[in-house]
Amino acid sequence: MDNINIKKMAKELNISTSTISRAFNGSPDINKDTKEKILAFAREHNFLPNHYASNLRDKKSRTLAVIVPEIANDFFSQAINGIEEVARKKGFYILLYRTDDVFEKEVSFVNYLNNGKADGIIMSVSGEASDHNYLKNLSQKNVPVVFFDRVYEDIEAAKVITNDYESSFAATEHLIETGCKKIAYLVVNKSISIGKVRMQGYVDALQKHNIPFDDNLVIDCSNDEKVNYAILSKVLTETKPDGIFSSVERLAFATYYVCNDLGIDISKDLKIISFSSLGIAPLLCPALSTITQPAYEMGIKAATLLFDELEKKGHINHKKEHVLKSKLYIRKSSGG
Repeated sequence: MDNINIKKMAKELNISTSTISRAFNGSPDINKDTKEKILAFAREHNFLPNHYASNLRDKKSRTLAVIVPEIANDFFSQAINGIEEVARKKGFYILLYRTDDVFEKEVSFVNYLNNGKADGIIMSVSGEASDHNYLKNLSQKNVPVVFFDRVYEDIEAAKVITNDYESSFAATEHLIETGCKKIAYLVVNKSISIGKVRMQGYVDALQKHNIPFDDNLVIDCSNDEKVNYAILSKVLTETKPDGIFSSVERLAFATYYVCNDLGIDISKDLKIISFSSLGIAPLLCPALSTITQPAYEMGIKAATLLFDELEKKGHINHKKEHVLKSKLYIRKSSGG
């Protein structure tokens, strides 16, 4: 059959063109056998649907943009999987943008996407600067935004977060109850919302147990592995904390490396607990105690909220925060 197109396929298979379009878009409301019949016919005739043409007719890209600080992180990988799961069922594609926590990249990506490149944006922010007008401009183009994990409080948008304050308080209190009196708090950027909330949980737990807050124990780290190694080596040899509460996964790993090289016995000499979604955390030596966020569920929720906005389902409260609960897993690294 020459010059195959959807209309010719519909006539040949005695199926409506709308059913064929839904099959190519991955719509879940189509019979499995019918879908397979359509796709098999398309494969046989080497036919690929022109998504771009149909999207231009609909004035939609059928694309979601996902902006995250990093991709090679278990938390963000799981969240992206959740987002993709929802998008695929809706017949949408996702584009990934990695900021590396660089504010200028975030601004550049958002400005680029403000030209109809995506129907909506799901993002976890870099956290730098206070001028977020580049995001406010999106509303003029009717491009909805949903934040997850790391958010900007001054932007009116749905936000999917976890109970970071309670989790941080519980993690710090756990270290105190195991005998720690000199607990260092490791953070990459304490100016972002999530850094502030997690640190407040740490501070309040110390106060509850009458342990004076020491600003020298709040350790500002970076995104550079070599820099972090140098910072933590100095902290562990000079400040000598007996407990480490890491606000991000990679700083806990950096601590493991330093402890190994310095001969510091994790659990006996130094107890460690960290925010982490790493599946192999129980297999580390010693097993890492973690605060594990429901990353996949956060991705599902963020994408669902974005599609609610795109489809205008009922009354959407842009300001509402949706809080999911993390779990505390006590393992050997903190004396569990």
